[in-house]
Amino acid sequence: MSVLEGVLERITYANEETGYTVARVDTGRGAGDLLTVVGALLGAQAGESLRMQGRWGSHPQYGKQFTVENYTTVLPATIQGIRRYLGSGLIKGIGPVMADRITTHFGVDTLDIIETEPERLVEVPGLGPKRTKMIAAAWEEQKAIKEVMVFLQGVGVSTSIAVRIYKKYGDASISVVKNEPYRLAADVWGIGFLTADRIAQSVGIPHDSPERVKAGLQYALSQSTDQGNCFLPEERLIADAVKLLQVDTGLVIDCLAELAGEEEGVVRESVPGPDGGEDVTAVYLVPFHRAEISLAAQLSRLLRTDEDRMPAFRDVAWDKALGWLAKRTGAELAPEQEEAVKLALTRKVAVLTGGPGCGKSFTVRSVVELARAKKAKVVLAAPTGRAAKRLAELTGAEASTVHRLLELRPGGDAAYDKERPLDADLVVVDEASMLDLLLANKLVKAVPPGAHLLFVGDVDQLPSVGAGEVLRDMLADGSPVPAVRLTRIFRQAQESGVVTNAHRINSGVPPLTQGMKDFFLFVEEETEDAGRVTVDVAAHRIPKKFGLDPRRDVQVLAPMHRGPAGAGNLNGLLQQAITPARPDLPEKRFGGRVFRVGDKVTQIRNNYEKGQNGVFNGTVGVVTSLSTDDQRLTVLTDEDEEIPYDFDELDELSHAYAVTIHRSQGSEYPAVVIPVTTGAWMMLQRNLLYTAVTRAKKLVVLVGSRKALGQAVRTVSAGKRCTALDFRLSGRRGEGPGRFDRSNESQTSHSTSGTGAKGAG
Repeated sequence: MSVLEGVLERITYANEETGYTVARVDTGRGAGDLLTVVGALLGAQAGESLRMQGRWGSHPQYGKQFTVENYTTVLPATIQGIRRYLGSGLIKGIGPVMADRITTHFGVDTLDIIETEPERLVEVPGLGPKRTKMIAAAWEEQKAIKEVMVFLQGVGVSTSIAVRIYKKYGDASISVVKNEPYRLAADVWGIGFLTADRIAQSVGIPHDSPERVKAGLQYALSQSTDQGNCFLPEERLIADAVKLLQVDTGLVIDCLAELAGEEEGVVRESVPGPDGGEDVTAVYLVPFHRAEISLAAQLSRLLRTDEDRMPAFRDVAWDKALGWLAKRTGAELAPEQEEAVKLALTRKVAVLTGGPGCGKSFTVRSVVELARAKKAKVVLAAPTGRAAKRLAELTGAEASTVHRLLELRPGGDAAYDKERPLDADLVVVDEASMLDLLLANKLVKAVPPGAHLLFVGDVDQLPSVGAGEVLRDMLADGSPVPAVRLTRIFRQAQESGVVTNAHRINSGVPPLTQGMKDFFLFVEEETEDAGRVTVDVAAHRIPKKFGLDPRRDVQVLAPMHRGPAGAGNLNGLLQQAITPARPDLPEKRFGGRVFRVGDKVTQIRNNYEKGQNGVFNGTVGVVTSLSTDDQRLTVLTDEDEEIPYDFDELDELSHAYAVTIHRSQGSEYPAVVIPVTTGAWMMLQRNLLYTAVTRAKKLVVLVGSRKALGQAVRTVSAGKRCTALDFRLSGRRGEGPGRFDRSNESQTSHSTSGTGAKGAG
């Protein structure tokens, strides 16, 4: 083992999961020589003086380097070192200019002054009491975080997660980590069971401890909700847990029984199997079980109430009303559109579905026009900011995201609910395929009795990112929710290659890729080549040929995140092409990413603490300012809200020049570029490609191989998610384990007449 001392100049790569870091260190040899160090530099930040223990080695490509086994932070002793240390952005409120002023005033005593007499900082020109207090607090927090870092270093926890642990538990951090490590998985975003388990093992918790097994079972269920399931069949959960935990099946069964008896544990219930076959014992996490029962009950409540907040439509003269509407809008409704309009205005809950070009938008506008003509209070919402904006443009009325409409608060509670419902006669929810179980439940709870609720969406698109298949379950056989499916493509839409090919793909027919003005295929057999061409098309060719802005108007949609043509790699390449580094452009490196002013970014978790009503997974925006002194950047979101992010919160942001197709749901872009490669073979499915194509308003460019495109068109996604909302809606109630009373099914069965009824097309 050798010892190396130096100042950490910059981190060139950091793996957030493992803590593996590649950095450049100034060892003070002069001539501007920097040495490469690699390894466990968890928690170290640019500007710090480090004493590192490790071994010298040589990399075939990068030459001589030092592999760090462990390190300690050493406070710099020279004025130059102190100035660089303070000016590195490590202490909030001190940038390079202020660091120069402070060290000029206090010299080599600077760090002692900050440590023991921080009130003396007001002696420095330009430093008032407020900023002095902020610097002192940041210094103390930095010291406390360092202690937690040193402790966590041994268990391989990344810097950003260590900071989060400290923010959550403060001075109790080390105690919680030592004594209750599995709490971390539930309490701290970014820590899953696997990280908590690694920590638990390092602090001596036994492999077969019941606490570990219960945490593992809840983790397996949580993972399945991330994949869209509301529950897991008991046998599958037990098998998953045995594989994950490497313990005896008997122990898992015993711990599951204990969990089922705990208030915040799990719920077991017999429901029909996901494929409609034999009944299964479903195991739910408590919030998903509550939400599924609640949503079914609330929809039934709305459907069955005798109250009606739009009684004018019970005996309206439809010929007259539709004639007035045609004059107002300048177009007549097709028969199935008329059916949908009547349904929305006469039934308390209804669903309107259909593909692109079939007139969903015009139908919605017509519903809103007629409702407003009768002085009804109309409330419009959609799951994303972009979709809400589009709905507002379409109807000429105000629309908001569902989150903003309900005024969701920290913890996820809504300001509007059953006790305090929305003031609305008609609630229209667009892009309803995106509604997951938890959000749909919150929304339906807030609809007052007698109000009308219209869900609008394309059921053939990908289901929601969150758990559930709410739209599909409402359209299932036996559902009491009336629905119309629009199937006729209007002549104007038939001229669009985007619309034509979307319907071809949805029918299992390959898209037409030649002779189209708005739909192209660039054939690239190799995945790496497809990635390179995707970047060129999005950043250069489309802007040049069609005059579109590469940041605002063009979106790359990738089937997956990883790989040469995955969203992760493409983001780096697109950032280089669209927002390259410039000497006059401030930037912040965080882990493996660099953030700059002008970057297109997306929020990757729900955060109810940020913004006016929270910022939610999938919210997109642009970085408008970045201050290394204040250690903060600001994002202007699609909803025109400015959201500040401290640098230690940047793990909530990801670049959005390229996003996965799943993350693009509910958004529309003038042009989309889609890499379709054999590298994403497992993800190539019909509804994935269909969803990507239907995101485009004007232009689609596919880049990849015909073989991969054929695979995507042929492959129907595997099976239904594990949900029981359709069963609960149909009114089939249990008479004991595994038995259901179907005698009342005919009374609540779906009923709507006309060509556009559920199941048509």
